[in-house]
Amino acid sequence: MTATSLHRQPLAETPFHPRTSALNRLHNWGAWAGYRTAGCYGDTVMEHTAIRNAASLYDITPMIKYRITGPDAAAYLDRLTVRNVSNLAEKAVHYTAWTDDAGQMMDDGTLFRLGPQDFRLCCQERHLPWLRDSAWGFDVVIADETESVAALALQGPTSAAVLRACGFDIDGLKPFRMAEFAFAETNLLISRTGFTGDLGYELWIPPAQALALWDHLMMQGAPFGLMPVGSDAVMLARTEAGFLTANLDFIPAQQALREDRSRSPLELGLGWMVDWNKGPFTGRRALLAERETGGRWALVGLDIPGNVSAEGAILYHRKTAEAGFITAACWSPTLKRNLALAQVQARHADCRDLWVEIYALRELQYVKLMLPVRATPRPFFAPERRRATPPPAF
Repeated sequence: MTATSLHRQPLAETPFHPRTSALNRLHNWGAWAGYRTAGCYGDTVMEHTAIRNAASLYDITPMIKYRITGPDAAAYLDRLTVRNVSNLAEKAVHYTAWTDDAGQMMDDGTLFRLGPQDFRLCCQERHLPWLRDSAWGFDVVIADETESVAALALQGPTSAAVLRACGFDIDGLKPFRMAEFAFAETNLLISRTGFTGDLGYELWIPPAQALALWDHLMMQGAPFGLMPVGSDAVMLARTEAGFLTANLDFIPAQQALREDRSRSPLELGLGWMVDWNKGPFTGRRALLAERETGGRWALVGLDIPGNVSAEGAILYHRKTAEAGFITAACWSPTLKRNLALAQVQARHADCRDLWVEIYALRELQYVKLMLPVRATPRPFFAPERRRATPPPAF
């Protein structure tokens, strides 16, 4: 294949594309892991409103999905990731991360235990060579199954009602658990997971039945306000929840061109998930040293005065010395607060006397704003309904 043909190679279309393309009034598309994905169907504000007040449907097929099987699958994943995989029950999911030998973040994602020796790892970046190199000495098989599994995120307070109307008994399904249901002569896997911080589910199905699932959900979900949503609305919701995104809130270590650009799980506020007692795992020695001496950076949640988003802004200590930068920010329609995620130098992790420099567009002219910031806990948005079992009627 020539360089010219590679340049002309179109983005792949997901199995849901015949439906998403017909609904995308703006023809607003973006690239996600080699796929064409909707950025916004018509109105980001209305799509975000559906996530928080009704139900939303988001095509997550482009998410990278690895199947890991074999007698040593659990032991291998225990060595690869920072969490204790041996404690993960069958039909359960946990959020996890993995690092390089220097303890620097390569990616985060969700790990599904489908069976005793059967796992699915979902993440943002592609890692097949690293996963296979890390499997030396383990009796495992690792396969990229991204193209063989279609997936949807059904999120929002009426998402459980939509699934009930579709005939799926999900009332006993707890957060970070999954169950299989018969649908269209196949098995539909439903997990109570998501990226919005709200009540929600993710649905996993063979591509051949993808359109039948979409149509069934849209028809039964109409009375509950079900609306297709694009990445713009989902990213707004994830910022409200305070969730991290690779290449936005941190640079994966394998992609960092400068040594000081990568971050460790401890620097990203993920120290809670590191199991120090489970035995060796990649990066453990470096992370233990960092735990003793402290890291260079800290990831913090911020409240900012006003309603101008601070995304991409620089933070200053006492208005003079650079102390960090904003990685994600938004005026939250749900919380009516100006929120941000930021990386700050570790010595300023308390955020005392930190100021953010924002350039606000006022009638075609930019006005410089220097505003004080205040540290605030994450998640910013965490409604009770996201954990209630069974989910309440809404």
